[in-house]
Amino acid sequence: MNEILERVAAITSGTPSPANSDLQFSPYRAFTREDWARLRADTPMTLSTTELDQLSGLIEELSIAEVEEIYLPLSRLLNLYVAAAQELHAVTSKFLGRSEVKVPFIIGVAGSVAVGKSTTARVLKALLARWPDHPRVDLITTDGFLLPNFELERLGLMDRKGFPESFDTGRLLKFLVDVKSGAAARAPVYSHFHYDIVSGQEVEVKNPDILIVEGLNVLQPARLPTDGDAIPFVSDFFDFSIYMDAEPETIQDWYVTRFMRLRTTAFRDPAAYFHRYSKLTNDEARGQALKIWKSINLRNLNENIVPTRRRASLILSKNADHSVERVALRRI
Repeated sequence: MNEILERVAAITSGTPSPANSDLQFSPYRAFTREDWARLRADTPMTLSTTELDQLSGLIEELSIAEVEEIYLPLSRLLNLYVAAAQELHAVTSKFLGRSEVKVPFIIGVAGSVAVGKSTTARVLKALLARWPDHPRVDLITTDGFLLPNFELERLGLMDRKGFPESFDTGRLLKFLVDVKSGAAARAPVYSHFHYDIVSGQEVEVKNPDILIVEGLNVLQPARLPTDGDAIPFVSDFFDFSIYMDAEPETIQDWYVTRFMRLRTTAFRDPAAYFHRYSKLTNDEARGQALKIWKSINLRNLNENIVPTRRRASLILSKNADHSVERVALRRI
């Protein structure tokens, strides 16, 4: 185990770029894209061009360079973290005199709507599953734990969908408890097409090596208890967490671009929840997208998401072209 920890420390002890010297007292070690890319070492590229096309987002086309320079070093680091966690669990089981039980390693991916969380989660899932020590990697989004629309309407929360209070947090916590204990865990299914929970449908997660949990508010801390009793929250179950970061104006542009793309594709289906937007003119549609962004998503970003950024283990800061410009890794 000491050898694994030494290898992790070697990765995380790189010298910060002079451009980031103002962060010398930060809990994070900052890397330029070039500095971070060198930490790939000899990690092989395991994704084909075809697979990259399948993993790309609606408005975010993954390049080989992005995977090689950003995601391969990250998959290497995570592989070391997983190995260290497995060693720690083995040592603890030995101390307690219990037979060793595999405990899934959970990675949280947080950030705004339209910032690229889903793409990052899919890429990591594909890369991590190719490491021999943890072939079983599952991915869930917290969208499935949103309250159904009828419940949100009853509570007057439809205009705050995606805010912390719009989630069934108790059910999400129960899901994570089951995952960590090795039990079969079931998560509800969410349909972006119908903009609602799919009644009666669930996805089962059963004893994976790694689980990736992607969502808007997954890094929110629990409120402090007045009686001293524990009040768990989602991030308590994470072994590693990633925050996808970009300037709000940039994310706004991505959101509007995605909205306009959906308007000419998925929204055209009469069964789609947002079908009405397909009938708008370009100017009307753009205005509607900006209205939704500013009244709901930007508010959620400023009030609930950005304040959790520095709780992440790793921050990936993106440029307007979706490429990662800087990486900040929390010091061990």
